[in-house]
Amino acid sequence: MAERIPRDAAVLIIGLGRFGEAVAGELSDLDRDVLVIDENARLVQKWSERVTHAVQADARDLEALRQIGAQEFPIAVVAVGSSVEASVLITANLVDLGITQIWAKAVSKSHGTILARIGAHHVIYPEAEAGERVAHLVSGSMIDFIEFDDDFAIVKMHPPAAVVGKALGDTGIRRKHGITVIGVKANGQAFAYATNSTVVNADDIVIVSGSSADIERFAGLYA
Repeated sequence: MAERIPRDAAVLIIGLGRFGEAVAGELSDLDRDVLVIDENARLVQKWSERVTHAVQADARDLEALRQIGAQEFPIAVVAVGSSVEASVLITANLVDLGITQIWAKAVSKSHGTILARIGAHHVIYPEAEAGERVAHLVSGSMIDFIEFDDDFAIVKMHPPAAVVGKALGDTGIRRKHGITVIGVKANGQAFAYATNSTVVNADDIVIVSGSSADIERFAGLYA
């Protein structure tokens, strides 16, 4: 059974590029205990006043990580992406230190495969995922798009005409379009779970789930 990690567990972040800074900033806003490591003294100084700890060090050096106390952190994020060699070596060091949960950024599928094979528990493809997300959003009807590995997606979008002005139970939306409306947000109101009796208005926002292809087709009805 996997070891349970507390929700407020301290996080080690290695690399203060755009991705690393975004993760560090969000965790800081969530009041998490964060240690950031980077070789760039300017970046370390910049973040020293925002996160719990900021250290200038070469994370490719296993002994340097030990001296910093990296092994005490249950969660680590390897945000280094510009150098595949450095990313792989740093991840291997964290594996050797017995970090319970390692998240590692990859710049390509082959890079990600190597990271997973040496022990990264979660491999992230920020650039690729952002590109895929934007590709779905440029149609205009979708507001936000989250796709999972099995081609299942959850989307925030404007409602197509096919569901406007009708109770969802009367639209046959799942049978006709293969998607499920999870929630609806009327103008000026909070999101509410959708039921068969929910009536969607043209200026509402809906949350839908289904396969990426089915949602794309459903969104196409908006035009």
